[in-house]
Amino acid sequence: MADMYSGGSTSAISSSAPEHSKSGSADVISMSAAEVTHRLAAWISPHGGFLVLAAASSIATVLLQLWVPIIVGAAIDQLIRLVQGGEAALLPTLAQLSVVVLLASATQWLASWSTNKLTYLVTRDLREAAHTKVSNLPLSYIDTHSQGDLLSRVVNDVDQLGDGLQQGLTQFLTGVVTIIGTLCFMFYMSVPMGLVVALATPLSIIVASAITKYASSSFGKQQRYQGQLGGYAEEMVSNQELITAFAHKNAIIEQFDAINEKLRVVGERAQFASSLSNPSTRLVNNFIYALVAALGCICVLTGVPSPLTIGQVQSFLSYTNQYMKPFNAISAVVTQVQTAYASARRVFDLLDAKEIKPDPADAEVIQDPQGSIEFDDVAFSYDAKHPLLSHISFKAEPGQKIALVGPTGCGKTTLINLLLRFYSIDSGAIYVDGHSTQKLTRASLREQFGMVLQDTWLFKGTIKENIRYAKPDATDEEIFAAAQKAQAHEFIQQLPQGYDTMVGESGGSLSQGQQQLLCIARVMLANPPILLLDEATSSIDTRTEQLVQKAFDTIMKGRTSLVVAHRLSTIQRADCILVLKDGSILERGTHDELLAKDGFYANLYESQFEGTEA
Repeated sequence: MADMYSGGSTSAISSSAPEHSKSGSADVISMSAAEVTHRLAAWISPHGGFLVLAAASSIATVLLQLWVPIIVGAAIDQLIRLVQGGEAALLPTLAQLSVVVLLASATQWLASWSTNKLTYLVTRDLREAAHTKVSNLPLSYIDTHSQGDLLSRVVNDVDQLGDGLQQGLTQFLTGVVTIIGTLCFMFYMSVPMGLVVALATPLSIIVASAITKYASSSFGKQQRYQGQLGGYAEEMVSNQELITAFAHKNAIIEQFDAINEKLRVVGERAQFASSLSNPSTRLVNNFIYALVAALGCICVLTGVPSPLTIGQVQSFLSYTNQYMKPFNAISAVVTQVQTAYASARRVFDLLDAKEIKPDPADAEVIQDPQGSIEFDDVAFSYDAKHPLLSHISFKAEPGQKIALVGPTGCGKTTLINLLLRFYSIDSGAIYVDGHSTQKLTRASLREQFGMVLQDTWLFKGTIKENIRYAKPDATDEEIFAAAQKAQAHEFIQQLPQGYDTMVGESGGSLSQGQQQLLCIARVMLANPPILLLDEATSSIDTRTEQLVQKAFDTIMKGRTSLVVAHRLSTIQRADCILVLKDGSILERGTHDELLAKDGFYANLYESQFEGTEA
């Protein structure tokens, strides 16, 4: 078994897509930090009011906090004078200090509130955009990307981006103002001492920048492996029954451990590199602090290079400490910021994916649906190097039942994908009621079809809600009638809450056959002019299949039906059977006509029923 996962589960209707093309979780995304910052700014700009409020309150907070050392320094000098028997107004100074501290606390709260508000509004917008993007992506993109990785981008990566944005904005806004403000105050108090601090600052910046650059690539790999691990875990959890049945648990655990180990290695490397940043910058900053303290003592004792009082030295040391804090704080959150940038690249890569082409302005709408279908010399391939369908031509008149049979992988389900415009044909044309499907609006085209697939899809909700999904305004009576036609009414009534019984994700405790009956009831409620049945009775027992076939016979009257079937017993009464092989129509005709030809279909039929009469 390969030691790297790059796939993901796909939608049932697109099962013919080539599995080897799946990717996404291991893609290297090339996007510079400057480009990421520019794009983030575009998402922040609609909420610029909160950014302005955060900036203003941060500036006010820093200025008030910078005022505190001056007041403290003055209080120290006054206290010294009092000890020496002089006079000093200490109480008014302490009152002033209290007011400034309270105001600084209030503005700091306002800065935090506005930053949080801005961050969560931006992450909300990004998550909505990412979710909408996934809804507008072509099926070819979904088929070739791990679903777990896509979910990771919409959920986890947006969360990581939000965390990094919150911390980054907080440290950036306060940090810039603190650095500028403290430098101004220090130069005001002593130009020589201010120069010492300013000239020593690049040491801290150089150290932090070198470590950050080294860690950046590791964080990008970490996010990619997280998406890969999420996609693998999602697929394995949803297929536990199959894994258990084939006794693949040990192999699955080994593959999971392989991906997890790769994540551990790059994660440790990224965390170790980023963790060096904070202690390294603190070491440099402590050296600068000690240097300022030593020079301050010299200034107090000798007046060289500038005369300072003990209180002023204390103020200067406070400014030095505050000046260094932004560098320490930024280095402390570098892990979150790096992770946020890696996540942002993945989110923006998703948002940049090519969407389904919008319907043209002159797109047609089917007004009076009849249900005719025509394929005219259609050719298609998922991969240009490997043609799948060629010269496909047939016509289904309104009310006809057309069956598609053939070996696995011959393109039966692909024909349905093309009919619904999940994929675009390479050449030829497909018509519904005489309209080229390429010239119809997608909504108008897909409203003509009702689908029942081999793989069922039920969402978490009541049975009634699941059936009503096909027709949101349907009455209870219409739902009951659809369930009765689908032979589902009887078993639904036997459930604890009947039609109000909750269905868990993936059908919960319902059997596969019961889930299929509910999907059939959903289509019967929609009452479309054309039915698409892809192995619709494959999970139903023989007795129930006979009942459902009667129901299908009823609903098919006056409606065109396109039936994909492997069990040839289900399509013997089809008006026309198309036998596909190697991407083309090999034979066509009724069941009796094809048996009389004694060709490929006859061989298929005989192989299925060989020995059943014994």
